[in-house]
Amino acid sequence: MNKINGYTQEEARAFVQYMYTGKRAGRTLSALFEGYAKKTGRAKGSVRNYYYALLRSTNNKEVRKLLRGTDLRAEPVRAFSDEETDRILRAILTEKSKGISVRRAVLNLAGGDDKLMLRYQNKYRNVLCKQPARIQKMMDECGMGEEARRRVEREIDGLYDRLAKSLKEENARLQDRVRRLSDENALLRQQLKNLQQ
Repeated sequence: MNKINGYTQEEARAFVQYMYTGKRAGRTLSALFEGYAKKTGRAKGSVRNYYYALLRSTNNKEVRKLLRGTDLRAEPVRAFSDEETDRILRAILTEKSKGISVRRAVLNLAGGDDKLMLRYQNKYRNVLCKQPARIQKMMDECGMGEEARRRVEREIDGLYDRLAKSLKEENARLQDRVRRLSDENALLRQQLKNLQQ
């Protein structure tokens, strides 16, 4: 068997045994990846990638032999269609435009299904990283583009101007009140001084 992600045949055998035993004990894949990473000093993502690479190499005779008798299986990769991707992006961006975080938007979109949420989140991040123009186009469609940003900035500027005007008026009223109270205080001091003489 050729090395996969740097694992020797002996390491691969130990890994398969670790995963098989852990799965039978009811541990989650994520916990197993993390546990194996700590045990071997490898990165959790590297362990996860190795697991899936190994399970998808079933056309290799040695890998089939290594996996024989285990119930370790990888679900086939189900790619998103363009329509599905657009629908997901629109839904996430629409929620974002309401001030909802991407994580919350994805959770809502997935209906609380953690696996589906992770798929949606990964797809969003992948498109954000690799296809920023597509995200920008969707943002424009969802009212989050450049014009929407300028509109929000104008609204914020207007709010700031109204607050500044209101604060100036309040400041003028308070200064007038302080001046009158100071005058009143000076008058009272003079009257007290006159009474003491």
